[in-house]
This record gives sequence, structure tokens and C-alpha cells, in this order.
Amino acid sequence: MSSAETPAKNEKQKSVVPMIYWLWRDYLRPQKWLLVCALFLMSLEGSTLALFSRMVQPMFDDVFTNGDTQALYMVGFIVMGIFIMRAFTSTARSILMTLINQRTAEGMREHMLTHMLTLDSSFFQTNSPGQLITRVQGDVASINRIWSGLMIALGRDLVSLIGLLSVALWIDWVWTLIAIIGLPLLALPSLLVQRYIRRRAHIQRELSANISTQLDEVFHGISPIKLNTLEAYRTKSYLKVLKEAIDAAVKTSYGTSAVPALIDIMTGIGFFGVLVYGGSEIIAGNKTNGEFMAFFTAISLAFDPIRRLGALSGSLQRAAASIERVQWVLGIKPTILSPAKPLPAPKDAPAIQLDAVELNYDELPVLRGTTFTAEAGKTTALVGASGAGKSTVFNVLTRLVDPQTGVVTVGGIPVQQMGLMDLRGMFSVVSQDSTLFDETLRDNILLGREDVTDAQLQEAIDAAFVSDFLPKLANGLDTPVGPRGSSLSGGQRQRVAIARALLRNTPILLLDEATSALDTKSEAMVQQALDQLSTGRTTLVIAHRLSTVRNAHSIVVMDHGRVVDQGSHDELLARGGIYADLHRLQFSQSEAEKDD
Repeated sequence: MSSAETPAKNEKQKSVVPMIYWLWRDYLRPQKWLLVCALFLMSLEGSTLALFSRMVQPMFDDVFTNGDTQALYMVGFIVMGIFIMRAFTSTARSILMTLINQRTAEGMREHMLTHMLTLDSSFFQTNSPGQLITRVQGDVASINRIWSGLMIALGRDLVSLIGLLSVALWIDWVWTLIAIIGLPLLALPSLLVQRYIRRRAHIQRELSANISTQLDEVFHGISPIKLNTLEAYRTKSYLKVLKEAIDAAVKTSYGTSAVPALIDIMTGIGFFGVLVYGGSEIIAGNKTNGEFMAFFTAISLAFDPIRRLGALSGSLQRAAASIERVQWVLGIKPTILSPAKPLPAPKDAPAIQLDAVELNYDELPVLRGTTFTAEAGKTTALVGASGAGKSTVFNVLTRLVDPQTGVVTVGGIPVQQMGLMDLRGMFSVVSQDSTLFDETLRDNILLGREDVTDAQLQEAIDAAFVSDFLPKLANGLDTPVGPRGSSLSGGQRQRVAIARALLRNTPILLLDEATSALDTKSEAMVQQALDQLSTGRTTLVIAHRLSTVRNAHSIVVMDHGRVVDQGSHDELLARGGIYADLHRLQFSQSEAEKDD
């Protein structure tokens, strides 16, 4: 179970009322006038059942018993009008509620996604994409289904119930008490059932999130699964969670169906009492057949909204489980924030400096007093073994994470004193695994920018050598690149990332193993584009292959989070040490590969 589930599961069950108020305050209030119209239509729809049951008495007494022809047409037209009104109000109500439902879901999902995107990177390291997708999609859908059901219950079913019981009381209040005398006995069982449903609903939503996580891992890891023949293993894991979810759904249905079932039992007892007592009064001539049929119709129709209102308590508990999960996410606050009075970011290519930076991930030290300077407008390379802290330096620079101690400055300004958007707007990043979206090639280069002219776009794709493979695509720039850019090769994806960086035109360039996964031909082409991109910019390069950084102005050698040496390629080789050892090792490997 992920950490996302634990707080909601262990938290003491809260009252449903403040949750409903939260839903109204934050999401439903903008739709209040549409809701008023929908409730008015629901009340008209609900009143039709009471009107119909009221017309049963003259139908039997005046028409069927007395043979009154005039009453026949009057009752017939009224009944027809009732059902026509019900048809129109039901249709209009359904359309309005769908509109409100969709707008509310849109607002809630937008709020959740916007909030999640402000959270620290650590949040996404401890909460899987499948879990978060379920929060945004599944939990919001569950909440929406239930609040709309609540509105229909209050606007239509409650009006129907009040109207039908009014007709029943008008005919005979004793019969009415006999019919509903058992309902108060359901109070205690209903409370017990509600607690059970809330607990089971939490488990069910957690398992639903686990199912999403399983599928997310399968579809994102399809190549390793096929290469390692893990199809049966992953299917077995998925089916295990699926069976747990089925078991949880069945157990939840025990509670949700219990209250309506108890209502049916009490209904049967009430009808038995009314038939015995009312039947004796009809036989004695104290009541007419029309009165009894009108009463019987009203009570029969009343128990349907009673069942729906009874089931509503279980629905509210399921909604409460989803609301708690959504509120838990919205209650998490980011710790990396812009300062109240941010300093302006430097406009030209700035110098970058880390001074005694210490950073731990939990108990694991990653940066240990890291200190170095990257000169303005020049290329500085970070080299070292895996785990030396090179990528963490990039994260610290862009404030994806803040160090525990030490100072990080860009252009002499501490990064914590700049606005987050201004700071990150200074960087362009080209990494080993450039992220592309399942959109067109044009969309992936522009990334929503509308201020780029056709000439600027063409210049960028030419400089990044995107134009070299563009004629091979069916629709040119308007060709979809597939999920995560799967329809493009690694070199093509890198060139798209470089075109993005050229259009961003930022003063700092971060290159993270940008050519390590490419073949020789693609690497040469991408490297040429990168050389053009880095001109006039402060560039930081992470590379394992030292041949790609030998021309850097300065090379920073890192080992276990510390800077152990810094200088040019020739200087570092002359001094010996870690860099010389790495160079000797890679050189001998290259010679061995040539011999093979």
C-alpha cells in the first residue's frame, strides 16, 4: 500500500456534513443558479406521483363505481397532463444535472491537478502515477455520482415522499401510521451499516488505486516485460489485486443493500397491517374502494423514494471515503515556495556557484559540502561515478529540492530568493530520456507557446536538425509522435528536445547524458546541435563518456557527493586522481572494443 493511502485509512471517521459543505463551498457554489433551476424541476417531477395517487380515488369512486362520464374525461386529461409534465421536467432536470455534474468535475479535477503540480518532487516519489490518477479521475467521479444522487434524492424523492404521505394522511392517518410504524426501528441498524460502508469504501478506493498502479506499470514497462518474458507474472499480479477488489466490492454491497432490504421487510409488515385493518373498514362500509386504492397507490409509490433515501446513507459514506482521499491530497502543502519579495532573475548568461552544499534524502547523504563555480557563458562538465551526486546538483539548481545547508547562487543571487517561475525560466534541459507527449511534433516543440512565428520555428528545427527527418513523417510537423514519443527514434527525440531549448532561448543550459544512448551517427548530429545551442550560454553538462566533455572550459570531478577536483581536461590528466583513472579505464575499454 502506498503512503498516499495510509493517512486516509488511519484517520478517524469524520462527519459527512462538513464534507458536503466543503463540496458546496469550493465547487458547487458557482453552479448555484443552475442548481436552483434543477431543484425546482425535481420538485415538480416529484410532485407528479402525489398528484397521480390523489386522482386514483375519483377514478374508482366517480368513474368506475358511479359511471360518471364527465369525470372520466376530466380524470383522464388530468392523469395525461401529470405524465406529460413528468416527462418534460425529468428530461430538463437530467440535462441540467449533467451540465452541473460535468462542470463540477472539471473544476475539481483542475483544482487537484493544479495543486499537485505545486507539490514537491518527493510527493511524486512516494505516490505512484496510478494512485494519483485514481484520485483525480476515480475519486472525483465517485464524489460527483453521489452528490448528484443526493440532490435528486432531496429535490425529487423527498418531495415525492412528502406529497405521497400527505395524500395518505389526508385519506386516513391511522392507516398511514400502521404502514410506516416499523421505519423508526431502522435507525440503529442504519448507523451501524454506515460505519461499515465507510470502512469498506476506503478499502475499495485503495484497491482501485492499486489496480491503476498495476496497469500503469505494465503499460509503461511493456518492453522490459516482453524482453524478460514477464507476461504471466504481471498478469498474475494484476489478477490478484483485481480479485481483492472484487471481494471488497461484494463486501461493500452487503452494507449498501442492507438498509433497502430492511425497508422492504418493514414495508411488507406495514402493508399486511393496512390490508387487515383497512380491509375490515371497507367490508364494514366505513371506507370506499376508491379511498383504499388511492391510499394503497400513495403508500406503494412512497416506499420507492423511501428505499432510495434509505440507500442514500450508504452512498454518502462512499462519497465520504472519496472526499477524505481528495482532501488529504489537497491538504498537503509544498515546502519549496517562492519568497514573498523575490529578487529579479539575471537576464544574461550568469555564473553558477555552489558553496558547501549539504543534502540528505532521508538518512542518505547525497551532497556533502559540494563547492564549485561554473563561469558565466562557459561550459562546465560534471563527471564521476554513478551516485556521485551529479544529477542532484541540477535538482538543487532548479529548486526541485532544497539543500539542508549551504548556498546556491545564480548570477550572485541565492536561488531561494528568486521566484520559482523566474528561476526555472532561466534553464533549458536536454536529458538522456527527453520527455515527449502524445501530441503532434509541432505541439511537442512549441509546448503551448503562441508567440513563436513560423520563421522562428523553422530556424529552430533547422538548427536542431529536426528538418533532416521531417520529410520522412507522414504529416510533417503535424504528425503525432505517439505515447512518450514512441514513433520517433532516440536521436530524433533528442533533436526535438534541442529545438525546444532553442525556442526557450534561456541563459542557462543543462545537459544530462544527452548523447549517451545514441549511436555514433545520431550522436555526432545531436552533438553538433548541442554545440550550437550552448554558444553564449552558461552550460552544465553531465556525462559518463569523457570524450564528450574534453573540450569543456572546466570539468568538475565528483565522488560520493563531494567535489574532489576541478580543472581543464589536460590539467586533470596531468594531476592524476579520479579523472585520470576514469579516462584511462574508458580509453582501455574503447581500445578493447576496437580490437573486437
